[in-house]
Amino acid sequence: QVQLVESGGGLVQAGESLRLSCAASGRTASIYRMAWFRQAPGKEREGVSCVGKSDGTKEYRESVKGRFTISRDRPKNTVYLQMNSLKPEDTGVYYCARRFEDICAGLTGAGFGSWGQGTQVTISS
Repeated sequence: QVQLVESGGGLVQAGESLRLSCAASGRTASIYRMAWFRQAPGKEREGVSCVGKSDGTKEYRESVKGRFTISRDRPKNTVYLQMNSLKPEDTGVYYCARRFEDICAGLTGAGFGSWGQGTQVTISS
């Protein structure tokens, strides 16, 4: 069993920054990939970014490239999402999830589990 707890969301203005954290507990040694997803009201969940076990392999959805940075601190069992130059379209509930296989599956969410409760990110224009 793996438990994930997200934090760091909030209300900021466009152009500002936020840093999300996702703390993992339980069977953390079995986790290969960690990822961030988000869901805006009335929209499907979408993948934002994914990171490999050693923090070396990273994937981003096109719309956040150059603005968001994912990182992983394995001793702390924590994954971060640094979000800069935020836009109103970044608004949504952000979730983290884990995968026990070494694949991000194109950020579709397939194969990911132990979803956290989410943290709300709201960007005002």
